Amino acid sequence: MKIIFIFLMPIALFADADTNANLYGFFTLIPPIIAIALAFVTKDVILSLFAGVLSGTFLLSLSSNIFLSQKIQFLNIYNTLLESFTKMISYILHSTSDPLNAGIILQILCIGGLVALITKMGGAKAIALNFAKRAKSAVSAQINTWFIGLLIFFDDYANLLIVGPIMRPLADKFKISREKFAFIIDSTAAPVAGIAIISTWIGLEVSLIKNAYNHIGIENISAFGIFLETIPYRFYNIFMLFFVLMTALMKREFGPMYQAEIRARTTGEVAPKIKSQTLNTAELEDQFLAPKENINIKASSAIIPIFILIFLCIVGFYFNGLGVLEGDELKKVKENPLSFYAFRTTFGNADSSVVLFQSALFSAIIAIFMGVKRKIFDLKEAIETWIYGWKTMIFTIVLLLLAWSLSGIVKDLGTSKYIVSLLVGELPSFILPSVIFLFASGISFAIGTSYGTMSILMPLAVPLAYAIAQLNQFDPDSLHHYMVINISCVLTGAIFGNHCSPISDNVILSSMSAKCDHMEHVRTQIPYALFICIISLITGYLPISLGFSVWIILPLNLVLIVILLRIIGKKVE
Repeated sequence: MKIIFIFLMPIALFADADTNANLYGFFTLIPPIIAIALAFVTKDVILSLFAGVLSGTFLLSLSSNIFLSQKIQFLNIYNTLLESFTKMISYILHSTSDPLNAGIILQILCIGGLVALITKMGGAKAIALNFAKRAKSAVSAQINTWFIGLLIFFDDYANLLIVGPIMRPLADKFKISREKFAFIIDSTAAPVAGIAIISTWIGLEVSLIKNAYNHIGIENISAFGIFLETIPYRFYNIFMLFFVLMTALMKREFGPMYQAEIRARTTGEVAPKIKSQTLNTAELEDQFLAPKENINIKASSAIIPIFILIFLCIVGFYFNGLGVLEGDELKKVKENPLSFYAFRTTFGNADSSVVLFQSALFSAIIAIFMGVKRKIFDLKEAIETWIYGWKTMIFTIVLLLLAWSLSGIVKDLGTSKYIVSLLVGELPSFILPSVIFLFASGISFAIGTSYGTMSILMPLAVPLAYAIAQLNQFDPDSLHHYMVINISCVLTGAIFGNHCSPISDNVILSSMSAKCDHMEHVRTQIPYALFICIISLITGYLPISLGFSVWIILPLNLVLIVILLRIIGKKVE
């Protein structure tokens, strides 16, 4: 026991939120490793996240609970465990009280209530029936879901929370597995919002680019212009969107997803059998939210509230962002309020969580008014239905609180900085983009957030790329092109983990929205995410870094995806 304490001492003595990640070293990886590994082993994501959070707070508590003297070194286990628990509570409370997170929680609860209302009114069922008239097969059902996901490009949360409930009945009708359905909506959320030129992501992405350039002494730069230049190089986003479409058109799957699709098509069991602690509560919800048999269901019961939600989101993003602008930005927007610059700037500065909460609340009020006016339910029943919709989101909220807490803990431990610190020594210039992409992918998978990964890695990647370009005496055009590629790798790699990490809020919301067992969604999606990640790396960033044109690389890789899917994919009938 004494040996173990001495082994931990070098780390424990200096454990502090602001210390260099080197003082924690490999131990900074313990919390995400425990959370991710347990999630796969136990299939219980709540337990896994709890263990990850507790292990992180245990590390943070070590420094104040190791006692030293000339002859004895020992660890006060009782105090350390007690402090670990209290720190865990503090992180959860901080996650809850954070204005952005609080807005997200309220938005999820309100959209859950709205979905319950339109389901009870029969709106979702009516839309599914209307789509069913045009969708003659599982192929067209998947393509319709994919297309609607592309249309809601302005925010990934809104995308996930709207598309899932609306399209799920249609997917069930054509025996599309919940795993595949969750994959489709997950793959048309963050990958779309991350490259949309008007979205709630754009403000963070542009500001990070601008600040990173300021760190290397370059101020007269168009950060938005650089962002636009990165779009053709956002290989993971582009290839994933194309891959989803091809799996539907070619009717081919591989890995665990193939087994899930065969199960659904042959047995009719669209939901996976594994039901440990899961988000798949459809049986109970269907009984309560099923439309009454004596009512005339109309698609407008869903279309009107959702249209109002989307319209209010767009208007809200504009005016909310306008309210925080000042100086030259505000002047330019007022000079031409309907210009592309105005929409891009206001959307980028908007508080998306607040706007979505306000829009969902107002849309729910409209839905209640419609339901009462159409005599589908009375006011009391409408309120009960709305509140029931909130209750269905509680499990999701618990997951998010633990995921946010874990993200804060690994940030304080310096996990990401430790991972980045492994980039020591000089790298060949053509290798750096691939290395940055891999590190961004690894960090985002470990901490489960694209925003966090971008914020951590961009200030490190840009100066590193600039220094290597200067060392290799790149001319101005080559240097600019090289910088764009490396910035693309940060933004794109950050999407990978957010798209497949079991502790990612987007993946959690995808599981909830599709009513799919969370770990089954993760298990079936990871092979697809890795498939596109490897293609993006080997036949994307490596040849681009060696001088090949992106306009040659893009179409060749699209063809390669089709060929590989044809070879390794199996036909789903």
